[in-house]
Amino acid sequence: MAGCSSCSTTSGSGGCQNNGTCGTSDCNKMNSFDWLSHMSIPVVDKFDVVEIKFKGGRKDYFRNVDHLQLTTGDPVVVDVPNGHHIGYVSLQGELVRLQMQKRKIKNDDDILRIYRVANPKDLEKWEEAKNREVPTLYRTKQIIDEVGLKMKLSDVEYQADNSKATFYYSADDRVDFRELIKILASEFKIRVEMRQISLRQEAGRLGGIGVCGRELCCATWIHDFKSVSTSAARYQNLSLNPSKLSGQCGRLKCCLNYELDTYMAALEDIPNVEKPLQTEAGTAKLQKTDIFRKLMWFSYNNENNWHSIDCDRVKEIIELNEKGEKPFSLEMDSIIEGELDKSKSNFDLEQLDKKFSTRNKKKKRRKSKAKAQSNTGTKTSREKTATSGAAPSKERPPRKNRKSPNKDNKKDQTNPRNKANGDSPENKSRRRPKGGKRRFPPKNKGNRGNQNKGRTNE
Repeated sequence: MAGCSSCSTTSGSGGCQNNGTCGTSDCNKMNSFDWLSHMSIPVVDKFDVVEIKFKGGRKDYFRNVDHLQLTTGDPVVVDVPNGHHIGYVSLQGELVRLQMQKRKIKNDDDILRIYRVANPKDLEKWEEAKNREVPTLYRTKQIIDEVGLKMKLSDVEYQADNSKATFYYSADDRVDFRELIKILASEFKIRVEMRQISLRQEAGRLGGIGVCGRELCCATWIHDFKSVSTSAARYQNLSLNPSKLSGQCGRLKCCLNYELDTYMAALEDIPNVEKPLQTEAGTAKLQKTDIFRKLMWFSYNNENNWHSIDCDRVKEIIELNEKGEKPFSLEMDSIIEGELDKSKSNFDLEQLDKKFSTRNKKKKRRKSKAKAQSNTGTKTSREKTATSGAAPSKERPPRKNRKSPNKDNKKDQTNPRNKANGDSPENKSRRRPKGGKRRFPPKNKGNRGNQNKGRTNE
């Protein structure tokens, strides 16, 4: 037995022993939980048909004639036309009877039998047959391109006895593959079976991850595919964008039908607005409908400001328009009724504004509290120093305005150096100019001038 790594059943012949909730490889494909496994059922009345699972989640039913002791996950050798094959036990007991009734399979002599539990030799031969599948798939695609057939080959499945291979393909039109079968039989020395599947079945066999982040429904539990139309998206107010509504198979997503009944039940209370509502404030056109909150948004003359009203109010306005009457606005029939209530236009945006404005106020309050605490702390420290016996500091008198209109005259009067030295050329050169930068005389020019003066005096 190969065993299961996630269920710690790598030794022994106990099978998966988790009643069909395994998460490794092909174990989780099209499984069904055996909720009767913990109940004691009489052995005499036990249903002898067992559900066997094969590659890609394909299931078939076989009769346990020899009454073998089987558990979920055991590999068994079963009888198939012109040979034998190996599969895993997926379900047994009374739930198999219910599954057969659901799939409309009759419990008669056409059901084939289970030979035995697979031994290591059977599993080795089966592994050798499975190793041929990938090279056969690539070579068959090359042959299809050479022949020029318009078909897409998706998967190949070999029998455990290595005598037959089933080729799964999808095509838009009918394909004449008689020549292809002859080429494949002579190429691989096997019996060939061609089986056409739909695009959804192809996606289920290959598997994958959907937009929701979970494994594809067609690869885990859906086996009966129902038709999906674009009306399901319209009832749910979804945008008719084919890239968003289509799945990995290229068809409309199967999950569009999951909540359709709930939406249809909720739409019964919502009125059908076929034309704009007539009011004295202007014609109001429908912009949006919230099905579960039962609110409808209208705008006057295609304005950006939307007004939300209840479905009951919409019904009243439609009845008034049918009588030829016009209400004052979407919210009121006339002005005399009382003060105007606050309009519910852009209610969601107003709620967001209130939410963020309260947050800012809380932050400001916290900051003001922190400042008040710091101020009280400084006051207490000052009071402590005053009580300890320190002399209070005298307050400084306010400073006088030192600026005056005549700055140069004040400098001359206050500086005694200016009076003693006078306005000599050296002092003028040392003074700062009006720009604020100091200008010094060149170092060598002053000496040269003194030398020249001395020469002239001589």
